[in-house]
Amino acid sequence: MENKTNYLFTSEVVSPGHPDKCADIIADTIVDRLIIEDKNSRVASEVFVAGKHVIIGGEVKSQCQLSQKDYEDLVKDALAKIGYDGKSSFTKEQCLHPDDIQVQVLLNQQSPDISQGVDQETGETGAGDQGIMFGFASNETADYMPAAITYARMLADKVYHYALSHNHKLGVDIKTQVTVDYGTKENFENCKPQKIHTIVVSAPSVEDMPIEEVRELIQGLIDDTGLPTSMYNKDETIIHINPTGRYVSHSPLHDSGLTGRKLIVDSFGGYSPIGGGAQSSKDYTKVDRSGLYAARWIAKNIVAAGLASKVNVQISYAIGVARPTSVSVDTMGTYTKYDDDKLSSIVMNTYPLTPRWITEQFNLDKPSAETFLYADVAARGQVGQSDYPWEKLDEVEKLKNI
Repeated sequence: MENKTNYLFTSEVVSPGHPDKCADIIADTIVDRLIIEDKNSRVASEVFVAGKHVIIGGEVKSQCQLSQKDYEDLVKDALAKIGYDGKSSFTKEQCLHPDDIQVQVLLNQQSPDISQGVDQETGETGAGDQGIMFGFASNETADYMPAAITYARMLADKVYHYALSHNHKLGVDIKTQVTVDYGTKENFENCKPQKIHTIVVSAPSVEDMPIEEVRELIQGLIDDTGLPTSMYNKDETIIHINPTGRYVSHSPLHDSGLTGRKLIVDSFGGYSPIGGGAQSSKDYTKVDRSGLYAARWIAKNIVAAGLASKVNVQISYAIGVARPTSVSVDTMGTYTKYDDDKLSSIVMNTYPLTPRWITEQFNLDKPSAETFLYADVAARGQVGQSDYPWEKLDEVEKLKNI
């Protein structure tokens, strides 16, 4: 099979069953519970999952008081929803089982030095920390996300949901990776992907399933994912399925997971800079979370308005200060109506971008099953899902006509 290498770019994705994602989902299950019961809850926790142990540490300030048993129930419910419910055909030596989980809670009260800057007497909300956030968008896909991570997510979703409903065959600790061939660097810079060059899928299978059967099964799932026919040709794409030949033992039982360790997976697949701060485990006053959502929303609306083919929006904050310390827009030379200086000025002057304004814009203090849950966001990626409030294209006409 001939597959000439031209200009390639690769992104990876992990499923909710990956140990790092388990940690993120547990952390945000706690965030959801606290904010739903007390919308003024302040949370900055970390979750470490290793073997049968789950350790929850950090700081919390909330009227919602949870007991040790409450935390244990939240952890077990989160893991069961992910797929670690003890009902699969994997043994307790091969996969994490809920009966074996041990939960340790090491949470402290939030420092008053932080809270006095966040909850201000004026009613404004100061940034919960200093930091920088980047939002990115491009016109490569319908959701204004880069191509490689979009297709890697599609594949991960396909295999993961199959594993959930066929747990006698596959486990839920899944990784995918897609390499996109742009043909030339110029095509890459102008958001013109040409084809999918390489696909990698790793999914755990039960002990008695021959690798040939596993690969045939997953190949069928790849073919049925709905990848664009203009991009994916089975006979021309390099495909690696469980490349080591055996993948049975999996889950946090055989690895460790930590919140905030999948930031590239959660955002733009390496196409864009990242601020470095995680979103999961934090309440909405933490600008690592809310600032990313605002920056992505602005970037997506700029591209959807036809003002650029792709764009990076950077926002920075100082702890306890409501307004951003800076906003910059970089279209990487793809702007149309306004240059980057003008776009930066438009954003800074049009959108307040204070934590309170962002919270109200996207109802970040009102997670619910009917709107969005932070645990679901942790599972699916922080950006790029059209049903998230910060993915709405509700500023396109305004930006077109400024």
